[in-house]
Amino acid sequence: MSDMTLAPRRRPLWRLFIMPVLLLIAAAAWSAFWFFAASEVEVRADAWRAQEAKSGRVYDCARRSVAGFPFRLEVRCDGASVSLVSQTAVQAATQTPITAKLGEILVVAQIYDPKLLIAEFTAPATISGSGQQASMLVNWSKARSSVVGLPAIPQRASIVFDDPAIDRVNGSAQTPLARAKHVELHGRLAEGSPSDRPAIETVLQIAQGSVQELHPLLAAPFDADVRTTLSGLKDFSPKPWPERFREIQAAGGHVEIVQSRIQQGDLIAVAAGTLGLSASGRLDGELQMTVAGIEKVIPALGIEKMLEEGVPQATLDRVAPGVKTQDVNNLFGALDRAIPGLGRVVKQNANVGVTAGINALGKEAVLEGKKARAFPLRFVDGAVYLGPIKVGQTPPLY
Repeated sequence: MSDMTLAPRRRPLWRLFIMPVLLLIAAAAWSAFWFFAASEVEVRADAWRAQEAKSGRVYDCARRSVAGFPFRLEVRCDGASVSLVSQTAVQAATQTPITAKLGEILVVAQIYDPKLLIAEFTAPATISGSGQQASMLVNWSKARSSVVGLPAIPQRASIVFDDPAIDRVNGSAQTPLARAKHVELHGRLAEGSPSDRPAIETVLQIAQGSVQELHPLLAAPFDADVRTTLSGLKDFSPKPWPERFREIQAAGGHVEIVQSRIQQGDLIAVAAGTLGLSASGRLDGELQMTVAGIEKVIPALGIEKMLEEGVPQATLDRVAPGVKTQDVNNLFGALDRAIPGLGRVVKQNANVGVTAGINALGKEAVLEGKKARAFPLRFVDGAVYLGPIKVGQTPPLY
């Protein structure tokens, strides 16, 4: 029997190329999908801009680009700007646009999770009127936002600023207007649907914030945590804000202040209540406040200074409507005639009397372990009353 040697059986070479070919096909398909998604970004962005423009909000980019291949979509907008027309009652009457410009906006979405958009904003931003030089300059160290739910309907949105600063600009001079260490604003759809009576929950948090030129109480640094629920919206369709506010008023909508806490040094104030809109577009409603350290508030209201300066009628109209300056001045004059110097003593100690008067408006309470007073803060067609004392006036929203 002769020896026989069997030759090894050869495997087909084509099997060695299966995996590389499949990977090549997958890569080509993924690339095609990415470039299609990138083109859709451009289409959706243009459609969104067109919708917003109909509502008086015109967004633009000097240069727009899409990058991030293969797993992300990065939309970069250089020379970003937004022009607002008819977004406030004043604008609606004058038709004067306000334009904000900033250097760059970068929006990022993961290709496998396109419903989450994250954006970063590059400072500074300038704000100006129509054809005018910048009237305000806005700066920050870091600004970012996120939106969940796109490209369908947004369900949640947030925006966060670190070290925001707003300055009023007059030529080469800059005047501080607002400052904060940290600001966060969060919103989410709480009830209803975006197309049928949505209700929105919001949370605003401010750390070490201060505002000049608005009210003396806001000039010193304060911390704030405000949680609200907004109802009365018809839908989320784009429309100017005055139109949306009219819609809320007509539907009997309101803002419920679920929780509000403000601390400024030893002063702590919490409030809860409901605010709506009057027929003239001004705030109406009442907040129940509890304040610890209320004696810190009185000097900031300007009552003591008002008495020292002879009580001008304009100031009296602001803090005590119906009281005539002549009556108050005559009272001080009579005191001085009866006992020389008595009117001056009364003026100098007026702050104590006013504090006692405001304390009498409410009731004793305890807030975070401190003695406090509880009393209503009322809004009557835009006028703000601390008990019977008018302490401010809010502008119309339409």
